[in-house]
Amino acid sequence: MTKTTRPIAKNLNQLAPNDSDIEHLKDNSHFLRGSLVEGFADPLTGAINENDIQLIKYHGSYQQDDRDVRNARLAKKLEPAYSFMIRVRLPGGHLSAAQWLACDEISRIYGNGTLKLSTRQAVQFHGIIKFDMKKTIQAMDKALLDSVATCGDINRNVMCIQDPSLSTIHDQVFPYANAIADRLLPATRAYHEIWLGDDHDKKLIAGGEEIIEPIYGKHYLPRKFKIAIAIPPYNDVDIYTNDIGFIAIEEDGKLAGFNVCVGGGLAHTFGRIDTFPRLADTIGFCTPEQAVDVAQHIMCIQRDFGNREDRKLSRFKHTVEKYGVDWVKEELTERLGVALQPSKPVQFTTSSDRYGWHQSQDGLWHCLLYVQGGRIVNTEQYAQKDILANIAKLDVCDFRLTGNQNIQLVGITEKNKPKIEALIKAFDQSDNASHLTGLQRNAIACVSLNTCSLAMAEAERYLPSLMEKITPILEKNQLENSDIKMRMTGCPNGCGRSIMGEIGFIGKSVGKYNMYLGGDYQGNRLATLYKENLTEQHILEELESLFALYANERQKDEYFGDFVIRQKIVPPSRGGAAFHTGEGTC
Repeated sequence: MTKTTRPIAKNLNQLAPNDSDIEHLKDNSHFLRGSLVEGFADPLTGAINENDIQLIKYHGSYQQDDRDVRNARLAKKLEPAYSFMIRVRLPGGHLSAAQWLACDEISRIYGNGTLKLSTRQAVQFHGIIKFDMKKTIQAMDKALLDSVATCGDINRNVMCIQDPSLSTIHDQVFPYANAIADRLLPATRAYHEIWLGDDHDKKLIAGGEEIIEPIYGKHYLPRKFKIAIAIPPYNDVDIYTNDIGFIAIEEDGKLAGFNVCVGGGLAHTFGRIDTFPRLADTIGFCTPEQAVDVAQHIMCIQRDFGNREDRKLSRFKHTVEKYGVDWVKEELTERLGVALQPSKPVQFTTSSDRYGWHQSQDGLWHCLLYVQGGRIVNTEQYAQKDILANIAKLDVCDFRLTGNQNIQLVGITEKNKPKIEALIKAFDQSDNASHLTGLQRNAIACVSLNTCSLAMAEAERYLPSLMEKITPILEKNQLENSDIKMRMTGCPNGCGRSIMGEIGFIGKSVGKYNMYLGGDYQGNRLATLYKENLTEQHILEELESLFALYANERQKDEYFGDFVIRQKIVPPSRGGAAFHTGEGTC
């Protein structure tokens, strides 16, 4: 697109005639306040009104209800069993030992007793009732934690590779997650005023002084926005699935800068071929000093040009697809005042986690532990939640969450390593996940039923039992130790990054899934639709055939996703507008 045909940027504080209802809601929200104070004070219901359900997302929470008992309660003329999920903002997934203990305690006092590790390196509390919301957020605040900007039409939790033992420049890269997150926080004090009782904010509002959002403007972004940082050759953050990806470039043991990628995103809508998953394009290289400004300017391009009329088409990937990568580069150059340098060559070898103990160059140890489905919970088999709390009480390590829903204990000295090892063994879990199949080691599942309102089928609760039924097929073909990346989501919104799996399942209805094949182990390629509306029996039959073929005809060290592409079982894809036609191939 040439400069003479460039689109006109939207006025930040004016509505357009065809803007969606959500845009009008934001316009009238008094910078994300709405009627949240009144709604949470209403003793007659466990819910809040429809407008506030949208606004509370900006405060890091979703209203949910227990769908397992919804119909039974309605039959008794009871309102649904409402509760709230709160997502903690954790750039790079980092928690101190004291903060982990605080999260553990909050989940026990106010939540359902579990902690959910999200696929964006965040902690989620589930089962918070309306009348405990303020107390929960205040308890988080005491631990120097918050949930600002973890949901809503703003920049979400900034991801960053979590393992200090992977790279000598890790400690140079990791601070950028916080720097970008801090720059892109909304400026409204609504969160502090409503939940923390900030008297200064109340006086400010009472005095009539308007709070202006210097970056976001009155209407924030057209839709959510996601940023991640990776250090090759490790891609645990699935860098190309983000609106902006920063790929760290190392030269002589120092951070030279970042390759910048734009336009990734995985959600699509069944039945709408104008929605699609898309992997990001690399547009150039920036210096470390430019990185935070680059993040802000790219996000503001989406703020100014993203679709605010149809929320199904409002992600940055649609903007990039509509106007083109060259236009994005041109627009960024004008805002930044200088063009990005040519990108540097990069290669990723894995998007999976390295379990067990690893030592970094500074002599400190780090231990990555497997968490089934990202759910920290005590079971009859092992009290994982209790043991992690006991480890935190030692105060000899920090906690890092991975993009694959696992947890890493970091910064452990040689002296303290035996203490951690003893506690790990106490709950009978191998520290390197060697008791798991390769399929289990690489599995991801979103929450889905029973609480997600968008879920069409099970995911987190179902995937473990499905994998147990798949295990005999793996053993029959001597594939139980082969790393195969399987992911499952209960809808096509992409929270579990199912369409990045070598095998991906997306729920279509209860008990039925669309099956996708052909994502790669490194995170450079999307999976492609293989078959639709499969029941469990059909899934097992398909895998029986595919695994037998893979076992007999794969090449040396060939991953399953690469095999199905080479065998032309499905075509390779990076997504985009041609994804549904089968033409959007690599």
